Amino acid sequence: MKFVEKTGKSVEEALRLALIDLEVTREEVDYEIVEEGAKGFLGFGAKEFKIKVSKKNSVTDVARNFLESVLKEMNIKADLDIKQENETLSINMNGEDMAILIGKRGQTLDSLQYLISLVVNKGRDEYIRVVLDTENYRMKRKETLENLADKLAYKVKKTRKNVVLEPMNPYERRIIHSALQNNPNVSTKSEGDEPYRKVVIYFDYKKNKVN
Repeated sequence: MKFVEKTGKSVEEALRLALIDLEVTREEVDYEIVEEGAKGFLGFGAKEFKIKVSKKNSVTDVARNFLESVLKEMNIKADLDIKQENETLSINMNGEDMAILIGKRGQTLDSLQYLISLVVNKGRDEYIRVVLDTENYRMKRKETLENLADKLAYKVKKTRKNVVLEPMNPYERRIIHSALQNNPNVSTKSEGDEPYRKVVIYFDYKKNKVN
């Protein structure tokens, strides 16, 4: 049931009846007054208020509708598994041609994730974090970057020369920083401006106590 129409001596009374029928709270609905009520005179001509009450689209509904419309324009068929846990919305796409949605180093996937985040957070007071994935790309990419970080850290330790990685988005830079934060020989920093900001891995003389 998407909406109901209810009448009552007041808007509040009609709204209360509608909330019972829809089994929702006040915050979950929008309503409009279809007919204005009137008290009448000496009991004659009284007219009840009539309102139309509809459920607001949930965060998952908004995300699904938007992503389905984008995929339709791209002529891509995919099943969407959308789950919300606290303030995080996880979306997983399954289907053919998923490589198109991932793009080079996940750029297309990141762009879609950013657009969905804009849509679902429009007009909201509390921010919803959106995580969009397909074919377990995020986890595979994380493992790849962590392995890369370890190899480059070993290289920096041996050569004492800084290594500058290719430009990465904030999420991927965090993976590198996190992977090496407890390394006993090297440290990391970010340099440059978006979207060309890069991670630098350098030999940390303070950690090694080398004069």
